[in-house]
Amino acid sequence: MARADQTDIALRIVIERPVIGVLHSLQGKDDLPLDPKSSFGGEALVFDVPIRVAPGPKFFGEQVRREGPVRRFVYIRVGQLAGDPASPWSRRIKIDIHDIGDALLDRAMQGDAVIETTIDGTGADGTPACATVRPMARRIAPR
Repeated sequence: MARADQTDIALRIVIERPVIGVLHSLQGKDDLPLDPKSSFGGEALVFDVPIRVAPGPKFFGEQVRREGPVRRFVYIRVGQLAGDPASPWSRRIKIDIHDIGDALLDRAMQGDAVIETTIDGTGADGTPACATVRPMARRIAPR
């Protein structure tokens, strides 16, 4: 699909309740950590991810990964995968984006807002979340 048919939008991933002191990062296009950060007092971690949307909708971008013909997602790397070789964890969080609703996409494509997806950063066992994590909330937020 031609890039001219794609609209740039902003996606913000908010990780609530991250395990304190554990490094998190986006997964860069080269499969390396990008924008690593950790929570020192339980504060949320925030990652801004530029993505492009084409009719369908179809999703594109340097942090957008694909699985099959429809599924698109963004990875958050955790622990060793985020660049901390001393971490006991080596995980990824998969956050689906192909299921973002049309109303949110339409608002974000107007250019004055960001789609904010909030996830829980701690698993039921008290360790960092991993695998596919469903959003706790998705909303339009100001840039």
